[in-house]
Amino acid sequence: MALFKKFLQKICNDDGSKDFKDGSAKFGTVKADPNFNAQNDAAKLKKAIETKGVDEATIVEVIAQRSNAQRQQIKAAYQQSTGNPLADALKKVLKSDFEEVVLAMLMTPPEYDAFEMKRAVKATRSEDCKIDDGLAKSDAKALFEAGENRVGTVCSVLIDVLTSRSEAQLCKIFQYYGKYSKEGLAKALESELHGNFEDCLMTLVKSAWNKPAFFAEKLHLAMKGLGTNTDTLTRIIVSRSEIDLLKIIQEYKRMYGKTLQEAILKETSGDYEKILLALCGTQ
Repeated sequence: MALFKKFLQKICNDDGSKDFKDGSAKFGTVKADPNFNAQNDAAKLKKAIETKGVDEATIVEVIAQRSNAQRQQIKAAYQQSTGNPLADALKKVLKSDFEEVVLAMLMTPPEYDAFEMKRAVKATRSEDCKIDDGLAKSDAKALFEAGENRVGTVCSVLIDVLTSRSEAQLCKIFQYYGKYSKEGLAKALESELHGNFEDCLMTLVKSAWNKPAFFAEKLHLAMKGLGTNTDTLTRIIVSRSEIDLLKIIQEYKRMYGKTLQEAILKETSGDYEKILLALCGTQ
């Protein structure tokens, strides 16, 4: 922990007055090294990593005193000279918070943003295919008691159940929920909730109950009305083309009385239309 604090102090600069030059404000605490040499830094890091006990001070000196663009050059130089990624080498010898900061600084800003976003939205959903009948019954009752059967909705119960149970388990819960409610959970959520929160929970319910139907609805909405949401159209057809697009096509026909291919022909044109139809199995 002491080394972690030292590392953070190394990259922090409390004297804001130094950030002003020629009337412009530069608020970053880390600047590019004017005497930068990627090969030399890569060699320093290699030696620091291979030193018995690891030379953390050198790692701090090199990583914390180079700009992100320079760190990318160091990574390239290290891999070229050793044949191994720098991040992999550091993972083997570092640990705890110090490792986390060093690896974060080796990422490009977009890579780090994506990494943090993925970590932030990582769900704790069970992937167990086995169904716990007793738990399904108690969860169904808990959902009913938290929503339909009271004034005001206990959102924490909805979030806990819908985000932590496997899709197979959720389907069983929805079946038992029908014993408490004539409307069903989807209708109950529509009447109890609103806005983005409703959309989020409805997505969890619909995708668990019938995923192909869920995607068929999304495709229909993407082509409904004036204009076509080509981003949604592309994302679903491409991402599901090797998974369950055939089932989605079947559900689309069942739900809307026409084929997905007919809708694509009506709403798109040219090469874009041709490649979508090809992915749908229409040559």
